[in-house]
Amino acid sequence: MKSNMGTADRVIRVIIAAVIATLYFTHILTGTLGIVLMIVAGVFVLTSLISFCPLYRIIGVNTCKRKS
Repeated sequence: MKSNMGTADRVIRVIIAAVIATLYFTHILTGTLGIVLMIVAGVFVLTSLISFCPLYRIIGVNTCKRKS
């Protein structure tokens, strides 16, 4: 697995996941929408930790800086 996520992308994903988690645990997001968004937040954190997004691979996106 080759890294395809840059630092800015990873930080943005973690911030979005933190916002979703905060909204969920303060009961602003509830029900099915809350559960689905928490799963998305978990995926965001996981992909940020490993610096690899399978969806980026499929659509050909690479936000990681290239080494010269």
